[in-house]
Amino acid sequence: MSVQERKQRERAERERLIVATARELAEQQGWDAVTTRRLAERIEYSQPVLYSHFRGKREIIGAVALEGATEMAAAVRAATSAADGPRARVTALARAYLDFAAHNPAVYDALFQLDGGLAFAHEDTPEPLKDAFAALLESLGEVAGDGVHPGVFTETFWAALHGLATLTRAGRLPPEYAEQRVDLLVDRLAVA
Repeated sequence: MSVQERKQRERAERERLIVATARELAEQQGWDAVTTRRLAERIEYSQPVLYSHFRGKREIIGAVALEGATEMAAAVRAATSAADGPRARVTALARAYLDFAAHNPAVYDALFQLDGGLAFAHEDTPEPLKDAFAALLESLGEVAGDGVHPGVFTETFWAALHGLATLTRAGRLPPEYAEQRVDLLVDRLAVA
């Protein structure tokens, strides 16, 4: 291994450590606790080292979001691949999405609530974000209905899921009706 290859590998490892530490700190204490000073202390590197990887917190949030998008897409695909039939796939998708949001609140915030400097729904949207949307479209496109654009239908269903995730997490919806909400969403919006 050349010196250059070793340096590149070490740089990539430091970057992964920064992102993992930011994510861990955000999950434990919220995004307000994630500062370059605290990250530098936790990973035992100087702040200039952090800035050599990321220009600031915004880029770190973006990196966490991209990682989270990849994980969410995998979770949705795993859930839907085990389901039999359109209704079961859409139900599995909805549950996987809501479970991901509930179990990864800081990552979910990085994806959809915070400014990570990422473009959504544009030509320059990063691949992990496009793939996360594609994971939703794969199951939702088949139930969009005649004359309904599959992408627009997926956006609408996703917006409903996001609303459920956000309102549930904020304590605005009684938890005892969570399953009924998913069934209602699937039955009334996705499977005619």
